This record gives sequence, C-alpha cells and structure tokens, in this order.
Amino acid sequence: MDTNAPFTAAIRDSSRTNLISIVVPVYNSERTLPELVGRIRDFFAHQQMDGELILVNDGSKDASWPVAKALAQQYPWVFALNLSKNSGQHVALLNGCKFARGSIIVTLDDDLQHPPEEIPKLLQKLFDSDVAYGIPNIEEHSFWRRLSSRAAKFVLQRVIGIQRAEDTSAFRAVKAELFKPFSSYDSHYVDIDALLSWVTDQFTSVRVRHDPRAIGQSNYTLWSLLQHTLKMILCFTTLPLRIASLIGFLFTLFGLTALIYVLVNYYFYRGSIPGFAFLACTISIFSGAQLFALGVLGEYFSKLHFRIMGRPGGFVREIYTQAPRTQ
Repeated sequence: MDTNAPFTAAIRDSSRTNLISIVVPVYNSERTLPELVGRIRDFFAHQQMDGELILVNDGSKDASWPVAKALAQQYPWVFALNLSKNSGQHVALLNGCKFARGSIIVTLDDDLQHPPEEIPKLLQKLFDSDVAYGIPNIEEHSFWRRLSSRAAKFVLQRVIGIQRAEDTSAFRAVKAELFKPFSSYDSHYVDIDALLSWVTDQFTSVRVRHDPRAIGQSNYTLWSLLQHTLKMILCFTTLPLRIASLIGFLFTLFGLTALIYVLVNYYFYRGSIPGFAFLACTISIFSGAQLFALGVLGEYFSKLHFRIMGRPGGFVREIYTQAPRTQ
C-alpha cells in the first residue's frame, strides 16, 4: 500500500514542471551504478512518477564515467555529467542541482546505502517544509566516520547556526526553487546544507532505512571529513575571527593587570619583579596570541584571495544523454 498516495498522485497528475530530479554525485562507483539506476527505475515505475536521474561524475579514477554514459544511453531519463576534475561531493551536487529541471530535487549517495524506495518519506515531508532529510534508523558507518560526521553536524548547528543540524544527511529532498539564488554561485568552497540555511529555515527530517555497504568502502576518510569541517568553519562563519578578537582582548587585560601589579609593587613596596622569568613568560604568551590571530587572519585572507581570483569549483566538461534537453 502506498502511504504517500496524496503526494505521488499530485506529482503524476501535474504538469512537467513537477518533475522530480534525483541527483547523485559519483566517485569510484562503477560496480554500484547499474544496480542504483535499476532501483531508481523501479521506484519511478512503482510510484508512477515522472522523473530524471542526474549522475555527476566527480573525477572518478575507475570506469564510473563510461558506466554512467552507458546508462544514459540505455535510459532517456538518465543524464551523465562529467566534471573537469575531482572537486568534492558538494561541488558535484551543486552542479547537478543547477542542471536539474524538476521542481523537487532529491540527493542521495552512489553506494546503495540510501534506498531509493525510501524517497516517498522525504517527499511527504515537503508539504510543510522546504528541506527534508532522511535520518538513518541505524547508521551503517564505521566508528570514525560516525564521529567525524557528528563533529561536522555540531559545527553546522553551533557554529554556523543551522537549525536541527544534527538531523542533516546526504539523503535529502529539496524544493528546487531554493537553488535559484545560487544559479551563478561558483566556488571551490561549497557546503550544500550551509547554502540552504542562507535561504530558508524550514528544515525537517524523517527516519529512513540505511543499508549496509555491500560493495567497496567509503571514499571519505577521517582526514577528509575533518578538512571539510574546517572548511565550513572558515568559509561560512566568522567565529574564528571573533575568537581571535576575544583572545586579544583577554591578553590585553592580562597585560594591563600585569602592568598595574608592577607599578603598585614598585611605588608602594619599593620592590621589583624578577625580570627575566616574568618578561620571558609575558613575551611568550603575547607572541603566541599574536601568531594565533595572524594564522586565523591568514586563513581568511587565503579564502578571500581565491574568491577574488575567481577560483571555480570545477566545471562540467561533458554532458551525455540520448534525450533532447530543453530548459
């Protein structure tokens, strides 16, 4: 029984503008793509939905691109996009979302851990929100992957200010209109969830099945996830600058307190503070604070430098499809 009949009926009976676009970033997934596309085909057929699938090859090192082209040749509703180089999952997603025609965009991974059969649960939630996330009932990831994922979500919620960031995931359904302000956004530094938080605060989530990885291993390492978290902090919030300012203020108070102590000790007690140890400690503390502040400023200036230079996030080198495409 279809528990999402009202929504799916609305999709079936509406115009072509209510096409559903599924965007999948592809990286080294030659063995999983055929099964994924087959399951999405069965999902469209079962729900009687009009949909398209956009496979965005993010510089794969295996045969993912030839496999994606073959699938696009086999199915007219499959579009294969090939990025010029490996630019990261979020850059690939943004390029795919810009290409999508549907009024609703669903994003999922290429490793078969996000079941296409669970998509109706996300679509149902879009009645009352702009973005719906699929949260795993049981997360089938390694301990380090779960730990780094939680760290990233903590940054999204506490640092960047995304509401309910603990419920974010790569399995999401989004109203396509939210991507209109980013039609010309082109940057090496992209986080889809941070971008969405700039244009809406209507987020929701629903529990979905999360399948164990049957083939291969995750392309995300602990180091790459930590790098992405640091990138989010530096690109989407000014908190590090505020911390540097706070540290500077605190050490200024410390310096003033030390000066008052020296003057009081000299004028009232005619004493002196042992010079070398006190001076060495003070210089070390102040030098460390200054270097920390300079490091934070340097990171921001480097990001600003690349933005001014117009460093792109990678471009779509090739589009492969057997179907004519009109926007």
